[in-house]
Amino acid sequence: MNVSNKKFLQGVNLYLVGMMGAGKTTVGELLAKDLGYRFLDTDSLISQVAGKSINEIFADEGEAGFRQLETNVLAEVSSYKNLTIATGGGIVIKKFNWSYLQHGIVVWLDAAVEVLHSRLQGDRTRPLLQDKDPLGKLQALLDERRPLYANADVHIHVDSKSTPEQLTTLVLAEVKKVVKS
Repeated sequence: MNVSNKKFLQGVNLYLVGMMGAGKTTVGELLAKDLGYRFLDTDSLISQVAGKSINEIFADEGEAGFRQLETNVLAEVSSYKNLTIATGGGIVIKKFNWSYLQHGIVVWLDAAVEVLHSRLQGDRTRPLLQDKDPLGKLQALLDERRPLYANADVHIHVDSKSTPEQLTTLVLAEVKKVVKS
């Protein structure tokens, strides 16, 4: 842990947003380690709370049921400090969720649809990708969400050559700029 990294944020949470496959969990874990923060993944928490997988929640309760659980989990975690939180890709869809996200610093990991598609090929744990045209579905989701992600405090471009460590360094540098301004 870099002590100066922890001090500059003064306990303010970091929320990572972006599409599935953008690297929110991997980068989030590294950021938490660098900051001396705890790491949380909202999708993992939703599964724990519901006692079932994301796929099972979608099958049993539909996307609307999942989104409500997502908001409940976000409301709970936003009341804590010193957290790095990887959010689900669709958390930005519900306008109300921004009331929680804006209690911290929101970082958008922005990966091109081709990068996402290559990372997610064969992944059966993503209910929104269970589609005959996963690339087309990813593009449609990205087109719908891009203007919402753009509300983030920090925008990080992720390409196919970006390593998690490089992205972590970049996120910290960009977050420091936001905090100082």
